[in-house]
Amino acid sequence: MCQTRAMRNVWMLLLCAAGFAQQQPGTLDPAKDPAKIAEKAEKDKADQDAVIRSTVNVVIAPTTVLDKRGDYVNGLQLQDFQLYDNNKLQKITADVHDQPLSLVIAVQKSSNLNEILPKIQRIGVLLKDLIAGEDGETAIIAFDHRVVVAQDFTNDTGQITETMKKLTPGSSQHAVDDAVMQGIRMLRKRDPQRRRVLLVIAEKRDKGSEIRVREVLTEAEFANVVIYSLDISSVIAGLTGTPMPPRPPAIPPEAQHLPANGDATPNIIDQNYYTGNYIPMFVDIFKAVKSIFVEDAVVVFTRFTGGKEYSFISEKSLEKAITGISQELHSQYLLSYSPNNPAEGGFHEIKVTVNRPQLEIRTRPGYWVAARPEQ
Repeated sequence: MCQTRAMRNVWMLLLCAAGFAQQQPGTLDPAKDPAKIAEKAEKDKADQDAVIRSTVNVVIAPTTVLDKRGDYVNGLQLQDFQLYDNNKLQKITADVHDQPLSLVIAVQKSSNLNEILPKIQRIGVLLKDLIAGEDGETAIIAFDHRVVVAQDFTNDTGQITETMKKLTPGSSQHAVDDAVMQGIRMLRKRDPQRRRVLLVIAEKRDKGSEIRVREVLTEAEFANVVIYSLDISSVIAGLTGTPMPPRPPAIPPEAQHLPANGDATPNIIDQNYYTGNYIPMFVDIFKAVKSIFVEDAVVVFTRFTGGKEYSFISEKSLEKAITGISQELHSQYLLSYSPNNPAEGGFHEIKVTVNRPQLEIRTRPGYWVAARPEQ
C-alpha cells in the first residue's frame, strides 16, 4: 500500500515538473512566444526599411528643355546634360525617352461642379489618345468626399470615354489629397518599366481629406510619379464671369535671384519663383513643422514631382491645355542616377544644366532623405 502511494507521488511529481517545464519561456511555441513575435516584427520592419531605401537608390529627374522661343528641344544626348545633387555632380546613367505610359486621371465630381462636369466629361478621348498614347494605359478616379476607382487601367479608348460620361456630381466636399494618394498607389503597382503620370482635374485646395500632404509627397517620391493638374477654379472663373488674372509673384522679377549670366525671361522667372521658393515649404512639410499650412495642395504636388499646372477658361483652351501636357510628356528627358551622397539627410536639391547656350531647363526641385540613425 505504501509502495503504491509512493509510486503515485512520484508520478504526480513528474507530471508537475513536465507542466512547469512547458510554462518556461525557453520552451514556448515560437509562434506564441512574445519575444519571438517582437523579434519577427523588428525583422519585418528592417526588411521593409531596406526595401524603401532601395527604391531611392535610383533617382529619376524628368527634365524639360526649352529654347528661347519656348519650344521644346529634342535630340539632346546624355553627354549634353550635367546633373547636380546638393551641388555634387552626378553620373547620369540613363535617359529613357520612349517608355510606355501609365496614366491615372483623378476627376473632382463635387456638387459645386454641376455645370462644369459635363464639359470635362467630353475630353475622355483626348486624354487617352494625346497623353497616354498608343501603347499607354489609363485609369480614372472620381472623388468628392469619397475616392472611387471608376475605371481600372485599360487601353480601350471607348471605355475611357464611357466612364467619363457616367460621372455625376456628388457631395459638397472634394478630398484632393486622398484622391492623389489613391492614384499614386495605383501607379506604384504598375510595371516599373512604364512611366507613371497622374493628372488631377480639381480645385487646388483640399476639402475633406484624411491623408496628410507629407504622406502623399513621400509616396510620390518612392513611386517616381509625376503629377500634372488642370485647375478647375480657372474653368469656373471663365465660365461664370470675367477670368481672373493669375496673382503676380510676391517677389517682383527685379528682386529675384537669377542664375549666373541668366536672362530674366518669363520662363526663367517662372522656374526660379515657382520652383526655387517652394523648397523651404517642402523642407517644413517633411519635418512636420506644426505651423505649416498647405493652402494649395495640388500646387505642391506638381512642383515637387516635376509636373506642371495648366489652366483653361473654355473647352477650346481645355483642349489646348491637354495638348500642352501631351507635348511636354513626349518631349521630356527622364534622367536617372544613383546619388553619390546618399548619407546626406534632409532635402536633396536637384539642378540640371545643358552645355548649350540660351536654353531653359525645368526639372523636379529635389527629394527628401530621412536622416539615418547613428550606428
